[in-house]
Amino acid sequence: MFNKDKYGKILVPMVTPFKEDQSVDYEAAASIARKLVDDKLADSIVLSGTTGEFFTMSFDERVKLFRTIKAAVGNEIPLIAGTGCASTIETIALSKKAEELGYELVMVVSPYYTKPNQEQLYNHYKKVAESIKVDMLVYNIPIFTGVNVNPETLAELAKIKNIVGVKEEAELNAKQITAFLNATPEDFIIYNGDDTMVIEAYAQGGAGRIGGVISGASHIMGHQIRAMIDAFLAGKVQEVADTQRKLMKFYRIMGQNGRTNPVSLIKDAMRLVGYNAGYPRLPLTPGTPQEIAKIKEVMKELQVL
Repeated sequence: MFNKDKYGKILVPMVTPFKEDQSVDYEAAASIARKLVDDKLADSIVLSGTTGEFFTMSFDERVKLFRTIKAAVGNEIPLIAGTGCASTIETIALSKKAEELGYELVMVVSPYYTKPNQEQLYNHYKKVAESIKVDMLVYNIPIFTGVNVNPETLAELAKIKNIVGVKEEAELNAKQITAFLNATPEDFIIYNGDDTMVIEAYAQGGAGRIGGVISGASHIMGHQIRAMIDAFLAGKVQEVADTQRKLMKFYRIMGQNGRTNPVSLIKDAMRLVGYNAGYPRLPLTPGTPQEIAKIKEVMKELQVL
């Protein structure tokens, strides 16, 4: 049986640092993981997710990242391998590789660009799950994949033994978490994948069904987000509401000037607090001086600078 407590409430989808020449900076990646562990900002680390810019990385680069972080901190913190690819065959190959490297949980994003229908989505996830012995999370993020995993489809996927939960990118369809909860067994776990929806997720599923948040902002705001979750579960609703309103300023500033993926500006914010965060990989670009000035302003207001 899947033990969500092993992975904790704060799962950080680690950024992948790139050098100025656009190659992966594996040494910097290990230093980021080290800081997340040493500063107790993460209960678990997710590699090669959306915040990790997996969509610009090659198969071999992702495998080397899995190997590098496993060697760096794998004995100290649970690691989750993001293994989703555009094709089922490559997703299977990368998931098997993660299993070989000792990962016990993989996270598989829905195939992107192809826009599979629900039957094709089910078939994809079923084939991947059957190819490995480790546990698997479905990763639903329609804003980037162009396809939603419907509750009826997730209900069927939840019948597969090693599909143990879902990461739901919740803000665009806030009540789908409840639909997922109602469609799946009580031991099937929902992870909130949207920093803006942490408390809304817990309000729908409680501590029993919500595993936690997979939160890019937690590279910086992990302590604040943890405190907010703990306060909510302790019934301190007004305190939580006040904190969430403040943190929303940080979340929103990461998307300024139409940046749908916040990773570029997250890296800029990370550098301000001591990370060797590297650069984004083209076509994504670093923040402009004006954008970074706004980030500094918000971070000072929130007393993290």
